[in-house]
Amino acid sequence: MDTEVVKNDFSVGSVRKSIVKLAIPLTLAQLINVLYNVVDRIYIGHLEFDSTNALSGVGLALPIITIITGFANLFGMGGASLTSIARGAHEREKAEGIMGTSFTMLLLTGAVLTVILEIFAEEILYLVGAGENTIGYAADYTRIYLIGTVFQMLALGMNSFINSQGFAKIGMFTVLIGAVLNIALDPLFIFTFDMGVEGAALATVISQVVSATWAIGFLLSKKAIIRLTIKNMRVRWAYLKKITALGLSAFVMNMSTGVVQIVNNVTLGRFGGDMYIGVMTVLNSVREIVYTPLQGIAGGAQPVIGYNYGANRPDRVRDSVVFMTIITLAFTLIVWAVILIIPEYIMRAFTPDPELIELGVPALNIYFFGLFMAALQFSGQYTFVAIGRSKEAIFFSTLRKFIIVVPLALTLPMIPSLGVMGVFVAEPISSFIASTACYVTMILRLRKIIKKSKTPVSEQKV
Repeated sequence: MDTEVVKNDFSVGSVRKSIVKLAIPLTLAQLINVLYNVVDRIYIGHLEFDSTNALSGVGLALPIITIITGFANLFGMGGASLTSIARGAHEREKAEGIMGTSFTMLLLTGAVLTVILEIFAEEILYLVGAGENTIGYAADYTRIYLIGTVFQMLALGMNSFINSQGFAKIGMFTVLIGAVLNIALDPLFIFTFDMGVEGAALATVISQVVSATWAIGFLLSKKAIIRLTIKNMRVRWAYLKKITALGLSAFVMNMSTGVVQIVNNVTLGRFGGDMYIGVMTVLNSVREIVYTPLQGIAGGAQPVIGYNYGANRPDRVRDSVVFMTIITLAFTLIVWAVILIIPEYIMRAFTPDPELIELGVPALNIYFFGLFMAALQFSGQYTFVAIGRSKEAIFFSTLRKFIIVVPLALTLPMIPSLGVMGVFVAEPISSFIASTACYVTMILRLRKIIKKSKTPVSEQKV
């Protein structure tokens, strides 16, 4: 029997224990990962001079960071999901070929993105809403941040393969090492060396280099079940097509988030000014913190779902989805209650500016209204990716952001009674509509899978 069948075999034992075993370290890793950028914003928001414009400027770089993350997920999450399915089907050579293809594409794409984004950084920043008060901060932060693009993509993308093999603790350390280093270097570069936003970006780049080195080093070692080898570090077009088909869901989610960030910044700048861009920077930071445990829980369930789908165990797929849904719903309800109770304290964590806090509190309450619906969106999306249903995953990624949020964010502010608040109202409306549609469709798909459980997965239409 192959080693990978015995080690981290998700088709035996309790699915709940398997998910928790993966989800806890993965969630911690994801939370720590958020600190890469959120801590930068917290420090910058407390600069002695012009902190509000500096915070808004760094916030304008978020769409660019989101785009980079999207490409990392395109090849990382797509390849990792396929690897889980291949492991479940006991196809080791195929799993290694998939991982090698993903690695090469992450490397090549990262290099191309670095060149393109560095050349057009300032033009892009103006396009996403920068003004004369914020462009300097935005450009200074972005140009240094982009130096680490390749390392950021490798750290994020290859860590998905570590987690998909069941090594969630190793995956956690990939993020932990870089995040701790970033937290330590931030005050040193920002305040001690008086580098401001440039210091924040430099600290992040150094941290990404260390994280990428750790992740790749583990996958090259004999400790990995599916190893990264020199002979597999090439693009196999047959695998690439399937990788991008599955990863396209995560890619579209990130790209659509980037588009929404751009639309929001431009609309807020038009109806409210730079101050509201600062408010949205804080809200985006809070959203990252809140959504990160959802990604960790769903990410912990995804390898278990994918493995059991590949092993033709639909009963365990169903149990995994139910457990994931219950946990994510409980978490989002608790967090929503916290936001409703202490919104002002949440704002104060990012800025001491009384005007920004006054504008931010009502926006925070509106933006996160009905937060529990996000649990259904994440559960549905991650399940679709885990079982290889790329079309559904892509559709619901597109539905929520492109089809609902963007039009609402552009039109609602034109209603006199809403004004600039219309931008924040767009988020909960889209969440209720798209999350319900996504989860109901996923349930219907699972029912079909259970009915076909006696048919080998290789003969089913995926």
